[in-house]
Amino acid sequence: MSDTESLEGWVPAIGHGVTLEEVVERAFDYRGNVTVVKADGTRLEGYVFNRNRDVAVPFVQVFDRAGAGPLDIPYADIRTILFTGKDTAAGNSYAAWLRAKEASQQRLGTPLPPGA
Repeated sequence: MSDTESLEGWVPAIGHGVTLEEVVERAFDYRGNVTVVKADGTRLEGYVFNRNRDVAVPFVQVFDRAGAGPLDIPYADIRTILFTGKDTAAGNSYAAWLRAKEASQQRLGTPLPPGA
């Protein structure tokens, strides 16, 4: 999966070419809710806002869908993380903004200033 593609809908299989650490990093960068599937089968839908793998017991921190939290979940308790929420940042890169601005300027017939 490239960095420019949306992760929305991604269901990673940990250990099949992807590590838990990679999935946690992507969940941290994701601008939508995810579903943390725990080793015991329980699921928690929420927003991953923090993580730390450089401590004795690596963990993620999540606000659940209702906004409760923060909830600490040790990496050892995570089976996988599903990217179930809407990716609110999809298509909102600077490049996308610049293309939209250029198209708007062309419709108005005014050129963009250099460096804009």
